[in-house]
Amino acid sequence: MSGRSSGSTMIVGSTPNPSLVASNLAYCNPSDLQSFAVPGTPHHLALVADAFVLSLAAHDSVENGKIGLNAIQRRHARVSNGDSISVSRFIPPDDFNLTMLTLELEFVKKGNKEEHVDAVRLAQHIQDRFSNQVMTTGQKVMLEYQGNNYVYTVNEAAIREQEQSDNYVRGMLSAETYILFTTPGSSGIKIVNQREGASSNIFKHKEFNLQSLGIGGLSDEFGDIFRRAFASRVFPPHVTSKLGIKHVKGMLLYGPPGTGKTLMARQIGKMLNGKDPKIVNGPEVLSKFVGETEKNVRELFADAEEDQRSRGDESDLHVIIFDEIDAICKSRGSTKDGTGVHDSIVNQLLTKIDGVEALNNVLLIGMTNRKDLLDEALLRPGRLEVQVEISLPDENGRLQIIQIHTNKMKESSFLAPDVNLQELAARSKNYSGAELEGVVKSAVSFALNRQLNLEDLSKPVDEENIKVTMDDFLNALHEIIPAFGASMDDLERCRLNGIVEFGGRHAHIYKRTMLLAEQVKVSRGSPLITCLLEGPSGSGKTAMASTVGISSDFPYVKIVSAESMIGLSESTKCAQIVKVFEDAYKSPLSIVILDDIERLLEYVAIGPRFSNLISQTLLVLLKRLPPKGKNVLVIGTTSELEFLDSVGIQDAFSVTYNVPTLKTEEAKKVLEQLKVFSEKDIDTAAEALNDMPIKKMYMVLEMAAQGEEGGGAEDVYSGKQTISISHFHECLQDAIKYQR
Repeated sequence: MSGRSSGSTMIVGSTPNPSLVASNLAYCNPSDLQSFAVPGTPHHLALVADAFVLSLAAHDSVENGKIGLNAIQRRHARVSNGDSISVSRFIPPDDFNLTMLTLELEFVKKGNKEEHVDAVRLAQHIQDRFSNQVMTTGQKVMLEYQGNNYVYTVNEAAIREQEQSDNYVRGMLSAETYILFTTPGSSGIKIVNQREGASSNIFKHKEFNLQSLGIGGLSDEFGDIFRRAFASRVFPPHVTSKLGIKHVKGMLLYGPPGTGKTLMARQIGKMLNGKDPKIVNGPEVLSKFVGETEKNVRELFADAEEDQRSRGDESDLHVIIFDEIDAICKSRGSTKDGTGVHDSIVNQLLTKIDGVEALNNVLLIGMTNRKDLLDEALLRPGRLEVQVEISLPDENGRLQIIQIHTNKMKESSFLAPDVNLQELAARSKNYSGAELEGVVKSAVSFALNRQLNLEDLSKPVDEENIKVTMDDFLNALHEIIPAFGASMDDLERCRLNGIVEFGGRHAHIYKRTMLLAEQVKVSRGSPLITCLLEGPSGSGKTAMASTVGISSDFPYVKIVSAESMIGLSESTKCAQIVKVFEDAYKSPLSIVILDDIERLLEYVAIGPRFSNLISQTLLVLLKRLPPKGKNVLVIGTTSELEFLDSVGIQDAFSVTYNVPTLKTEEAKKVLEQLKVFSEKDIDTAAEALNDMPIKKMYMVLEMAAQGEEGGGAEDVYSGKQTISISHFHECLQDAIKYQR
């Protein structure tokens, strides 16, 4: 921290000699000079008006108790000749030398004069002229250079030690200080030969802490964006011209909903100096009047065009953010509304970004979760060429996001000690950033609800007892279901009777299928593995596939069944199936279950008839490799293997397993576990169930249990009562007759 003597008051006067006006020194009587001496150095530094630090020099013509300031210094201190002003000795701290200065240069007398100024020579002149003087942000300094009178404003000052006193950023100018020059647009001054070592002033901050900006799990993506879109802009214009390159003018952020695309674009806009970003929503651009939409698009670029005309390469960067860009930039010719408005928007954007009079001071940021809808011409180099996928966060990314959303409650001691954020990140597979925020909100709602008295809502709430516990977060994870997660409810519905030990044949198939799931996890050469479970209707194929999906602990497990597509057209069914696979490609590990493939294909034995469109769609999807880094296991089930073989779908699966009906010994094992028969009847019942599908066996047992006199299914399955063998045989005969 700087030190200074107790403040004193001096009377303001003018600089004692006109030739000293451009020295940036303050002048006092020799008798006053020693009170401002800095111990151990020849410098005399004075803090003037608590605003800026000036080097003091003695002059005999200045009266005792007075301080001579030039007009620029008086204007900055807001004083006139004869006024009193506070002046105190300033003792600089250690490591006070400036590492960088950004100075805005303009003529003292504004006019139509134009001048080219060599940045290297001017920087050397300033270092020689004002060496060991202190520069403060906001300070204005008069300068005479090559016959012209200039005034510069200190816009930025940087020193190694960031701690500052008096709420001002300041430091001492030395030969090591790098000086960067800027000019107002209408000044008439052109800065040339700005040194290659320049650091840019397009960013408001010299370093980025993404978590402080509320961005979690996107450091790699931000690194790609910075390298592709901003690295060339960090250097002065003449460097990029020597390299013969143009700046990137557009980027596209795409990925699943809720992953942080809009947040990333918004924060990039905030980090940039210059004009505030323009944020565009599709409905605001579209207009029902002919030509009005195109005019709206042109107006977005009007400021940038004017800036580039007047300032050339010195123009500010103009950022235009298009939210949900797919709504207004659809592929040309795809919209059949008869107006051609969407086509015109695309044409206008292409002209402004990469036309004959293309702008070089514009950065267009588009966001979409439907990249496939965009016109291809927008995506080629020179336009929206930087395309960064903002995908679902990994475990470390999820941890960062949860930390961002729980920081305030942790600081306020509302977070219970048992909350393990690392465990929450591990449990929340395939949650997007928005869904994780929803989890935190849900957990807080559980905590707040405990403090409310529903019988008397006016009762004061005890804030000290509000604690968000680990149980609150676990309940929230069950309440907030990720869009790209496992469909646990659907999977559990497919095995309502649970899992029992069938016997060796079923156990072998289950084990082999689980091995395929393990293979998908570790495989590098086989990102797509497909498995077909075939067998008689009701033999447990769907239940086995669902059990593999649940046991695999894959973050994305979806089941595609005909029951979810009742009444849909062929093309709509195809679109739904494709969407499930596309969603699977967004997850690192996925399982897709195609249940009853013959039903999906609308197979009818009479004819036979089936949907060729859906058949061809499945054939493509079963052979299409997922994107790099994504592994998928597809499990299909069918009761019509011969049909699938005839249309070529069976060959599309890597391996086929037969899920058989129950034999007598296997049926006996199931009955022993269910304990619904007395020991003397189990063998007889098992023999009667020989060669029966497991699903039909459960149905017969349910019928027999429900019809028992003096009890019901609840008593049977709780062990209070058993099924009589005679009644069981009656129910079995009914089921067989019904089957026939």
